[in-house]
Amino acid sequence: MLTIAQALTQGARLLDDARISVPRLTAEVLLAHAIGCERTWLYAHSNEELREVWWVHYGRYLHQRLNGAPTQYVTGRQEFYGRDFRVTPDVLIPRPETEHVIEAALELAHNAQNILDIGAGSGAIAVTLALELAAARVTAADISSAAVRIAAANAFRLCARVNFVVADLAACFPERSFDLVVSNPPYVPSTDRANLQREVRDHEPAVALYGGEDGLEVYRRLIPEAQRVLAPRGRLILEIGYATNEAVGAMLASWTEVEMRTDLAGLPRVMTARRP
Repeated sequence: MLTIAQALTQGARLLDDARISVPRLTAEVLLAHAIGCERTWLYAHSNEELREVWWVHYGRYLHQRLNGAPTQYVTGRQEFYGRDFRVTPDVLIPRPETEHVIEAALELAHNAQNILDIGAGSGAIAVTLALELAAARVTAADISSAAVRIAAANAFRLCARVNFVVADLAACFPERSFDLVVSNPPYVPSTDRANLQREVRDHEPAVALYGGEDGLEVYRRLIPEAQRVLAPRGRLILEIGYATNEAVGAMLASWTEVEMRTDLAGLPRVMTARRP
């Protein structure tokens, strides 16, 4: 039977041969998940022999990853804003770039009393805002009932008070009922599908990825709906896709205090605006 160190080396080699990114780290994450331990434990017990049940689980996880399944779907976990969220193929995997939405909300709308997250997915944005802004009432909507179940489970596990609704954007909410609307809508052009990594293209939910042929289809509906449900002077914070800042900015022409924020790579990432 292999030792933990040997199993890591073997797994990393298989992943590297398959051109999987960060093969050593991926092997560590998958083996730690198979054992049910933290990654640091692996190095403290590197000479320990792998138990048969660990080997069976590790082999299965490696096989899934080699076949293109994202590591996050294999382990069922993804960290977001310092918290551990459960994820499945029913929800988009939260990205670090989306944390810029949280930062903008905490800076610009920290006094918001009623918050709506449109397109909740795993609940990463809604749950985080509910925990960071404890006095706010947070509502989250998603068109996918499966996604809402995942998000509600994350909220329960992290002790966040969020009201979840299965809805198409904000259509079911009354006028002027929120101080802040946030959203990370689908913004990948459907024409770019072939250019996506297979982990994204073949495994993440299409309804959460694609925003029509130009990637702007959801914004065209979402921005007028946000204006309807926002109270006067309420804030809108949107994640935006690559090279869409000018087009989204044009849709916000009647709004005030429109601002584009970049991510750590210097790319346009978040658009903020105040309802006129």
